Amino acid sequence: MLHTLMSSPWQCDYNLLLRMLGADDDLLLMQDGVLAGLQNNCLLPQLLQAPARLWALKADVDARGLAAQISSKITVIDYNDFVMLTVKQQQQMPW
Repeated sequence: MLHTLMSSPWQCDYNLLLRMLGADDDLLLMQDGVLAGLQNNCLLPQLLQAPARLWALKADVDARGLAAQISSKITVIDYNDFVMLTVKQQQQMPW
C-alpha cells in the first residue's frame, strides 16, 4: 500500500499511521507531511523504525526551503517517481 502523508504530522493521527505501515508499504511525505522527515525532530526516530520504505516529494521539500534539513535516510523523489509508486502500489491511504 502507498501511504501519503499530506498534513503536518502534528495534525494527524501519526501513531496510527506508524502502526498501519507494513514491510511491503511505501510512505510518501508530501505537502506539509515533509515536516515528519526533518532531521532532529522528535517524530523522526519512530518514522525511521517503521518497516515501510520512506520517500519525500522533492517539489514540496523545495517549496518549503527544507532540502538541507530532510533526513538522509529518506529518499527524495520527483513527480515521475511518485507516478511509479502509484503504479507499484495500487492501493493508497491518504493521511
